[in-house]
Amino acid sequence: MSCGVALAISLLLADPNVAAAAAQPPVAPAAPLSVASEPLFADIVTRSGGLRDLVRGWMESGAADQAGFFVSETFTGFRTRTTELAALDMQGHLILKERGTDSDLKCILRGISEDMPGKVQAVEAAATPAERRIALDELAYLLNDNVEVITAPPAPPV
Repeated sequence: MSCGVALAISLLLADPNVAAAAAQPPVAPAAPLSVASEPLFADIVTRSGGLRDLVRGWMESGAADQAGFFVSETFTGFRTRTTELAALDMQGHLILKERGTDSDLKCILRGISEDMPGKVQAVEAAATPAERRIALDELAYLLNDNVEVITAPPAPPV
């Protein structure tokens, strides 16, 4: 047995931390970084979470079923905020595209940007409380998805 192998074996036997460290998988050199802490993406998460909570509140209270709700300042302000959020999602998509990233996040942000106005319109167009409940639930889900896709840890490249 060579001296190097004997030394390695004695080190492994002497310190259990050496064996534990050796058993860890190597760090991927090009592991993607999370964008969640970047100002634009953090802003998207904050806005989307706030809008999601507002929609959930309407679902719990039945506020969207009240007469005049869709012409109220509450809803018109909400519609404006969702339009702004959709524009930020598209901006996030374009930033990731410009960086040359091939991540799912880039595509998901574009999809959310394109879907958001339709989900808001579906809430307005719902003819019955049951239809409105479904439309609000789908809008809340989309807003929650917007939070989760940004805050999820990035997957390593395949």
